[in-house]
Amino acid sequence: MIIAPKIRGFICTTAHPEGCAKHVAEQIAVVKSRGLIENGPKKVLVIGSSTGYGLSSRIAAAFGANAATIGVFFERPGEADRTATAGWYNTRAFELEAAAAGLYARSFNGDAFSYAVKAEVIAAVKADFGQVDLVIYSLASPRRTDPKTGEVYKSVLKPIGETYTNKNLNTTTGVVNEVSIEPAEGDDIEQTVAVMGGQDWELWTDALLEAGVLADGVQTVAYSYIGPEVTWPVYKNGTIGRAKEDLERVQRALDAKLAPLHGKAWVSVNKALVTQASSAIPVVPLYISLLYKAMKAEGTHEDCIEQMDRLLRDRLYNGNPQPDEAGRIRIDDWEMAPALQALLDERWKLVNTENFAELGDFEGYQSSFLRLFGFGLSGVDYSADSDPSVGIPSLAS
Repeated sequence: MIIAPKIRGFICTTAHPEGCAKHVAEQIAVVKSRGLIENGPKKVLVIGSSTGYGLSSRIAAAFGANAATIGVFFERPGEADRTATAGWYNTRAFELEAAAAGLYARSFNGDAFSYAVKAEVIAAVKADFGQVDLVIYSLASPRRTDPKTGEVYKSVLKPIGETYTNKNLNTTTGVVNEVSIEPAEGDDIEQTVAVMGGQDWELWTDALLEAGVLADGVQTVAYSYIGPEVTWPVYKNGTIGRAKEDLERVQRALDAKLAPLHGKAWVSVNKALVTQASSAIPVVPLYISLLYKAMKAEGTHEDCIEQMDRLLRDRLYNGNPQPDEAGRIRIDDWEMAPALQALLDERWKLVNTENFAELGDFEGYQSSFLRLFGFGLSGVDYSADSDPSVGIPSLAS
């Protein structure tokens, strides 16, 4: 079938297999161009490995450190008349590239929050690896089923205490408008913490510890975001911010649990980027558009792969993680540079629909969004027939 993008709000409901493969290949090329990560990880588990930061973490570990990788995700395969999710095609492409490079890669598609998937993955680690020396936790989901109680938790993106009103970007039209978000109510905060906090990261770590599959000196990393004050009411100080605070609580707890193995848990605060998750957060797409324009102009713009390569190469595996006062790794450091943030604050006050093309990078935002789903990549013939039902090698029955 001929596959074209079909966009509904902040979601693209189609994905292009060859385009996703090209996107993966481009990320691999970035990592390989930077050479080998000295003393890098060798056996890596990535929980949430199919898109965004999780996918780039897997690529950086495999092609930067020649690591064997196991990836866990929940994606929909394609059918004869319906495309798979982008994460499905990304994982297929990654596995094919890994096989061509002689690298071990195995994937698991299922509910990573469940005990069953944890047990299945741990069995594979025991059989194929023995132990892992790096665990990346990069799950992003709107809901989570508690494996103990069966209760389904649902996260919300809301401010706390009062309605929040600010500028917003219509990512379809490029119009700068205003959005008002009603505050959290009832158990919104608790539900969001249960989905987006550290509970499942701790359950994974506990299960891996109990099974004896964490190597001496193991490191585990979960991802977070802080951002500028303009986004704080809906992010840092909102419901999702409470979840990120819980992530940091769990990081400290995991440090204690991993101490007998000389291990370490980290929260890495990453840069604002166009991802399937960030596209859903009000206010943030306008900020990202302004950020892209400014960082590209000063030559400091990074995408997911540059961020994850820098995390492994310059922080986790060079003996100089450079934690902040709260013990977090900050690879949002270039984004949060005071001079850049002062410029963005000035532009935020000025930006409107009429001057947005001058102050923001709408083309870059839209291009980044489409690339997540395999569209708009050079060298791909989008007029050619594609088979949407292609499989992932390690998942073939």
